[in-house]
Amino acid sequence: MNFADTLWTVLGAGLILLMLADVFHTLLYPHGSGPAGRAIMRGVWFLTKKLRGRASSVAAPLAMAAVIAAWASLAATGWALLYLPHLPDGFVYGPGVPRHADFAEALYISLVSLSTVGFGEIVAADPLLRLVSGFQAITGFGLLTATVTWILQTYPALNRRRALAHQLNLFREAAGPAGLSALEPGHAAGLLESMAGNVASVSIDLLAFHETYYFREVDQRGSLPATVAYAQELASEASQSQNQELRFAGRMLHSALEGLADVLRGRFGHSGTTSSDVFDSYELHHRDRRAGEPDT
Repeated sequence: MNFADTLWTVLGAGLILLMLADVFHTLLYPHGSGPAGRAIMRGVWFLTKKLRGRASSVAAPLAMAAVIAAWASLAATGWALLYLPHLPDGFVYGPGVPRHADFAEALYISLVSLSTVGFGEIVAADPLLRLVSGFQAITGFGLLTATVTWILQTYPALNRRRALAHQLNLFREAAGPAGLSALEPGHAAGLLESMAGNVASVSIDLLAFHETYYFREVDQRGSLPATVAYAQELASEASQSQNQELRFAGRMLHSALEGLADVLRGRFGHSGTTSSDVFDSYELHHRDRRAGEPDT
């Protein structure tokens, strides 16, 4: 194997490892996201904001599709580079199949193995190459399963965030200007404790499912960035109550909101010394830009 063949092999192995690491951090690591996937999600998000002047509601689904395509491309290209130095002598060709030793041929073999189609007109002859192609087929099946799992995990997390936003809106409409004083203190405390638990769940979802941050809600009633400030108002009002149970519930909600602000500040770059500042930045990041307002 000459220097060029060694270079292709090392580069191919590097691309495969990058794909595996990205899938691992996105799907298996509980509080992480892969570097390639994270860069693509952010890139598509900011690109749509630049082009449209606002965050697009389809940006996140498009970005997820782009991440899946990137994983498949890294895998297909990586294995193609592993096969390239061994073409054509390392493979057995069926009758009438032309023999080529270029990248297009290697990519074709890689795609057939990755998709587990296995046409059989070109098969590896070398025992090591046969093991490599078999491992690629297993990885291709695993990649398909992983992408389906990723999608199925994402939407329940989004639904929990939307449910919290709807809960806050319903509370605001039912309580009216009177706020917590419209309710019996014990009842109000129970509702605030439930909200605190839901806020904590959203914080965990943002850590575990980084991509859910980039989903922008079309319906403002389901938009947490547009309603989270009201949760702060409730926490502040409850903390000043004369009722001990309600004060405790207010402190719980305040603590949960501080945790959410820490996630937004640490993982998504929102600036602000207080949680109110962070939530203002969060809301601005997800709403339409108004005339004369700078992009964020």
